Amino acid sequence: MDTLPGPGRPASDAQRDPRVVPRGIVQLSEDRTIAYAETGRGPDLVAIHGTLMCLEDMWLGPVPALAEHFRVIAVDRPGHGFSLRPRGRAADIWDQAARIRDAVQRLDVHRPVIVGHSFGAAVALAYGMLHPEEIAGVVAVAPICFPEPRLEHVLFGPRALPFGGDLLSKLLSAGSDRALLPLLWNAMFFPKAMPDTFARRFPFDLAARPAQITAEGEDAGWLWPALTRSVLSYPTARAPARFVCGSADLVVNTFVHGRRAAGLMPPATFELLPGAGHMLHHFHADAVVRAALSLRPAA
Repeated sequence: MDTLPGPGRPASDAQRDPRVVPRGIVQLSEDRTIAYAETGRGPDLVAIHGTLMCLEDMWLGPVPALAEHFRVIAVDRPGHGFSLRPRGRAADIWDQAARIRDAVQRLDVHRPVIVGHSFGAAVALAYGMLHPEEIAGVVAVAPICFPEPRLEHVLFGPRALPFGGDLLSKLLSAGSDRALLPLLWNAMFFPKAMPDTFARRFPFDLAARPAQITAEGEDAGWLWPALTRSVLSYPTARAPARFVCGSADLVVNTFVHGRRAAGLMPPATFELLPGAGHMLHHFHADAVVRAALSLRPAA
């Protein structure tokens, strides 16, 4: 696979950055791509990252442990990392799920397990509700499942405005984002500290570029209507789901989201990890692997 440039990032810069995982690119249309990285052997598994992240988050977290049992395809969500999406469209979780599904279908996957973290878990659940017959099941790690006011609406929502939003993103990227984003990244790991490996190897500049932060604003803007559709769909979900959540998650309240959603979905189970925070997939990869293995198709 070749490392390819993302929006606003020269190819030479991407190729020189040792933190960037080499990617393949699936071209869906002229203005839509899905970037991915692949490792491991075995049944198929698709890994989907959350907010303010790109596929390196999953790659540095549970992917090495998952790759001992699965062929893992980690993706950049549309508009994130090196995946392109049109400005002003394709932001809601259902559209993202459909585009990821279109891409991995071209990679010859067969009944994959879909693993998602946080916002990526909402995308994974949507994937499972759209195409339950095509997948083995969903592992939702620290998922957001219900509409609610979010900090992302305040911090990033204005950057998605059709007039002035792009300029605002560029101005804030050169100013307050340099202080704000590191605070958010570190806070996401509470109550643990950010692991040294993550701090050294995650491509923060890729995840912080203005185009991606604008995409974060669009994601936030579409979250309420998209999750309303999800809530109405949970009781009729047919794909088995495994919810893995931490009791100390301050980013997405486990008891408001994961536990309630698991109770609404007939084929779902819920595992609570005492003392674990939002980024539990970096500290409890064994729990993610255990949940994925419970869904692995029979040989």
